Amino acid sequence: MISLYADEDVDVLIKPLLKAKGFTVYTTLDETMLGKTDREQLKHAISLKAVFLTHNRVDFEKLAAQFMEEGKEYFGIVLATRRNVYELARRAARFLEMHKLDDIKNQVWYI
Repeated sequence: MISLYADEDVDVLIKPLLKAKGFTVYTTLDETMLGKTDREQLKHAISLKAVFLTHNRVDFEKLAAQFMEEGKEYFGIVLATRRNVYELARRAARFLEMHKLDDIKNQVWYI
C-alpha cells in the first residue's frame, strides 16, 4: 500500500483518518520536520518512500520542476485544495486507492 507524507500545512487529523482506511501516513510533526525547507521536506518523504501531500501548490510545482531538471526522483506530489480535513481525507484515500505507486512516481497530481 502507498505511504503518504503530509507537510505541516496539512491538518494532522489526516493521519488517523487515513490510517483508519489502512494507509501509512507520516506527518512533519511526527517526523520532527517542522520548519524545514520544502526541499528538505520532499527529500524526507523520498527517504520514507512516501507520496508527498501539501496545499502549497506554487512552491511544490516549482520544486517538482527543479527535481526533474536535476534528474532526481520522488514518489509523487499530491497538491490538495484547502478544504475540510474530512473531505481531504476522503479525496486522498480515493486517489490512493485508484493509483499504484509507479503511476504516481515523479508526477504532480491535483485533488
